[in-house]
Amino acid sequence: MRALLVMTAAMYAFPATAQDHSAHMGHAMPAQTAPADEAMPEPGDHAEHGQMDHSMMDHGAMPSDAEAPPVAGPPPRALEGPAHAADAIFGARAMALSRTQLAREAGGGTVGTLMVERLEARIGEGEELYLWDIQGWYGGDIDKLWVKSEGEGAFGGTVEKAEFQALWSHAIGPWFDLQAGARYDIEPQSRAHAVLGVQGLAPYMFEVDAAAFLSDTGDVTARIEAEYDQRITQRLIIQPRAEVSLSAQDMPSIGVGSGITAIETGLRLRYDILREFSPYVGIGYEAKLGKTADYARAAGESPDRLSLLIGLRTWF
Repeated sequence: MRALLVMTAAMYAFPATAQDHSAHMGHAMPAQTAPADEAMPEPGDHAEHGQMDHSMMDHGAMPSDAEAPPVAGPPPRALEGPAHAADAIFGARAMALSRTQLAREAGGGTVGTLMVERLEARIGEGEELYLWDIQGWYGGDIDKLWVKSEGEGAFGGTVEKAEFQALWSHAIGPWFDLQAGARYDIEPQSRAHAVLGVQGLAPYMFEVDAAAFLSDTGDVTARIEAEYDQRITQRLIIQPRAEVSLSAQDMPSIGVGSGITAIETGLRLRYDILREFSPYVGIGYEAKLGKTADYARAAGESPDRLSLLIGLRTWF
C-alpha cells in the first residue's frame, strides 16, 4: 500500500515522466480529463499542436553506455554459507549421489570407441592389395588404454605386414596425448618393440600420430602420420594423408635401409551415409627410398606404386 501511494504521488508530481515510463514499458496511461476551466482546442485548430515543444518528449531513447549496469562477479555474500547447502534440504546421501552423477555426465566417466580408419582395396600394377588401419580406446579424459593394428597383404596371397600395439595414453594438454607401451609384429618377422609417441590435433586441425620404436634386437625406427579432413559439404569430405617411415640402421633381414625408408601419400574422397559409416574412393602413391628401394629391386619388386583406393571408414 505504501508503494502504491508513493507511485501515485510521483505520477501527480511528475506526470510527463510517469507517462514516458509507462509508454516505454508498453503500458497505456489512462486518459486524463482536462479541468473544466481550461478550454479544449477546437477540432480544426492545429496551431497549438504545431507549437508544442517536442524536445521535452521522450521518444524511447536507448540508455547510453554510461547508464549500462556494471558487469561484475557475484557479490561476496553469494559465496557465504556451507559448501553443500542443499544437503540440509535433500539429505547428504542423496546429494552425494547427485554430485557423482553430475561429474560423470560432465566428463568424469569412461568411454570407449573402436575406429576403423581405413579398410581398403588397392588396385594398381601388379598384385591387388588390401589394407587395414584400426584404432580403439577405453578410459577417461586423462588416461586411456589405446590399441592399434595395421597391416596389408595381397588378395589370394599371404599377409605381408601385420602389427598390433597396446598403449597407455595420457593427456598432456587439450590437444595431445603422450602414448607409451608395446608393439608386436607378426609379419614380415616376429618382433617386439617398446613404443613412445604422441597423438593428437595439431594447429589448423591436422591429425598427427608420431611414434618411435625400439625393437627387442636394439633396432630403432620411427613413423609419422598426418591427415586432414576438409569438408566440402556436411557429408562429403576430402582427406589428404601422408606417412613417413624412418630407420636408424640397416635391417637387411626385413628389407629396410637406414634413413627415410618409405613415404606414402593419398587423397581420399568419402561420403558419410551415416556419421558412423563412410565409404570412400581415392588415389594413393607409395615409394621405398634409399637402401630400402635397393633391397626391393634386388628382390625383384618395384620400389613405388600408384593405386586406386576403394574403402570404408566406420566406427562403433
